[in-house]
Amino acid sequence: MIMRPAQLPTSAITRRSLLLGGAGLGGSFLLSGCIGGGSTPSTSSSGSASGGASTGVALTLQSDLSDPKPKAALESVVKGYTNNPVTLNTVATEQFRAQLSTYLTSANPPDVITWLAGSVARDYASKGLLLDVSDMWTGDGACAKFSPALKALSTGDDGKQIFVPTSYYWWSIFYRKSAFEEWGVKPVTSWDDFMGMLDTLKGKGVYPLTCGTGSTAWMASGWFDYLDLRINGAQFHRELLAGKHSFDSAEVRKVMDTYATLIPYFDPKGRSYSVQEAALPLANKKAAMYLIGAFVTTYFPSNMQDDIDFFSVPTIDPSIPSAEEAPTDGFFASSKTKNPAATKDFLSYLASPVQQQAYIQGSGSSNLPTSSEVDTSKFSPLVQHGIKLLSETKEITQFFNRDSSDALQTTADTALTKFLDHPDQVASILKDWQTAAQQVWNQ
Repeated sequence: MIMRPAQLPTSAITRRSLLLGGAGLGGSFLLSGCIGGGSTPSTSSSGSASGGASTGVALTLQSDLSDPKPKAALESVVKGYTNNPVTLNTVATEQFRAQLSTYLTSANPPDVITWLAGSVARDYASKGLLLDVSDMWTGDGACAKFSPALKALSTGDDGKQIFVPTSYYWWSIFYRKSAFEEWGVKPVTSWDDFMGMLDTLKGKGVYPLTCGTGSTAWMASGWFDYLDLRINGAQFHRELLAGKHSFDSAEVRKVMDTYATLIPYFDPKGRSYSVQEAALPLANKKAAMYLIGAFVTTYFPSNMQDDIDFFSVPTIDPSIPSAEEAPTDGFFASSKTKNPAATKDFLSYLASPVQQQAYIQGSGSSNLPTSSEVDTSKFSPLVQHGIKLLSETKEITQFFNRDSSDALQTTADTALTKFLDHPDQVASILKDWQTAAQQVWNQ
C-alpha cells in the first residue's frame, strides 16, 4: 500500500520488513507490465539444469517466507518444478532464524534453505555446512550470467560460491526532481560538489538531508556504511564488520570525521522521526535528500511517483572501487544433501529468469531480479535506473546487520545515535563501540 505522507504511521514499517525488502516498491509500482506483452509467466521447470541430474529424488525446501503472498508465490513456483518431488516447509521468520543453525547441523538437514547473502552464509560455509555451487557460476550454469558483484557477494572465504541470489534492491540518495529544479541544483558525483550542494540548499532555507533515526535507530548505519565504502572500500568494510579491524581505528575515525561534516545539514527533527516519518519533509519539499532503500517510494502518493529519482553517494576517494548497498535474498543448500546433482538442479530452476519473474509477480516483492534475462522493459524508469546502478557497480554489500549480525547492529545503533547527538565525543564513542563489538565477536 502506498502511504500518503500526511498519514504516515510510526509503526507501519519494522526493522525486519526493511532489511528483508518487505516494505518494497509495491506490487503496482514495480510490477505493472512486468511481463512483456501481458503474458503470464510460466511455472514449468523451464530453466532447470536437468542435464545429468537425478530424477525422482525427494528434496526438501525450508522457507521463512511465511507472509501470505510470498508464501503462495513460492508454493506456486515449487509446484511447477517437475524433475523431482519437493516438500516445502514454511516456518515463521523468527522461529526460522532461531532454528537455522539446528537445520544445518542436524543429521538430516533440509536440502535447500531460503536465506540472505552476507556474513551469516559465509560463516556457515566456513564450517563446512553449505554445498559448493561454484559450477552453477561457470559455463552455462544458472548463475553464470549474474554480475561479478553478485558473484563476489555469493562467495565464501575460500573462494567457492555457496549462495544463489535471486532478488535484491538498492540504496541511494533519493530526491524529488521538481524540487531540485526549483532550487537550481543537480545530482553530483564528487564529494566536494556534494558538500557545495548542501551549502547551496541550506542557504535557500531547505534542510539538505533527512534521516529517521528516532524509533528506527539503525537508519544511522546507512551513512556509516556508505562513508566506509567510499573511504576505505568494500573489503575493509566487510572485514571491519567481521571483527578483523577495530571500530576504534584511524580508518573508522576518518569515516566518523566525514560523517560529522554532514550533521549540520540534517533536519534536526530527524532524531525523533521514524524511517517513514522522515520522508514527510522530503515530500513537502522541506528537505532535499534522503539516503534510504528504494522502498521509500511507498511512502509517497501515486501522483509523486514520477517525481522521485536518486543518485549514488558521491565518490570521496577515486582510487576506491565503486560499491553499493543492495540487500540480496536467495537460497543456499546443505553440504549434507543426499543428492547434490538434484539439489543443484532445483537451485538452477529457482534461479532461472522465468521463475524469478514468476515469484516477483506472484509475491508483489519489491526486489529486483538478479538475472539480466528477466524482461524489465516495462519496469518504471526509476527501477530501470536502479538495475543499471547495480549492474555497473564493482562491489555489492548488504546493510550493516546483514554483513555482520543483529547483535552487532545493536552496538552500531547505540554508538551512532550518540554520535549524532554528541559528535564532539567521537573518541570515547568509538572506544565504547569497539568494546561492545568485541563482546559480540567473542560470543
